[in-house]
Amino acid sequence: MSSLTLYASDVVALARKDLRLELRARDTLPAMLLFVLSTLVVFHFALPTGTSADAAYGLLWIAIVFTALLGLARAWAPEREGGALDGLVLAPCDRSAIWLGKTLAVLVFLTAAELVALPAFALFFAPVDLVAVAGVVLASVGICTVGSLLAAMAAASRGREVILPLLFLPLAIPLIVGGVGAGISPQAASYLSFLALYDVVFAILAWATFEYVITE
Repeated sequence: MSSLTLYASDVVALARKDLRLELRARDTLPAMLLFVLSTLVVFHFALPTGTSADAAYGLLWIAIVFTALLGLARAWAPEREGGALDGLVLAPCDRSAIWLGKTLAVLVFLTAAELVALPAFALFFAPVDLVAVAGVVLASVGICTVGSLLAAMAAASRGREVILPLLFLPLAIPLIVGGVGAGISPQAASYLSFLALYDVVFAILAWATFEYVITE
């Protein structure tokens, strides 16, 4: 079996572990679903009639980003509370596989929340076309890529609930800009290209630095 196949199997096993824990505990996903839906409902009744699509897409991304932050805050909780993180670090696998498995699990949770958010947004505010959906997909990859690394950094500190938003939100601003631009701009292709570039660059940085983050 090649090293790449072993790496992929480690990533799949780690992501499956997180998904099974969530299916049993039901701690993170229900909270994300309820939060994103209730946020859009509140925005719907709070905004005046005739609000432009530009403002509506901005509110959609506020809901998505803070829903993702809710999931990221709980991403490393099972390992932290169960004392399993040291065991993962000592496991005979590439440590970056831990980050990638966690990223995939968080991406599944966020995707599930977006499957609720996008139809609700289309119902309350404005139609969502395929280009806007592509922007959501690319931005979600960036959110989970960066967020899972920052959540691992924050998990080791006492003030993790405060540190994670302070680290994550500034890096999420380009994703919000790209996501909104993909939904409302005539030059949507430029925003999609920007989001794809962001994903590639930060995925490489997170993959390369996770080992140093997790061992500190």
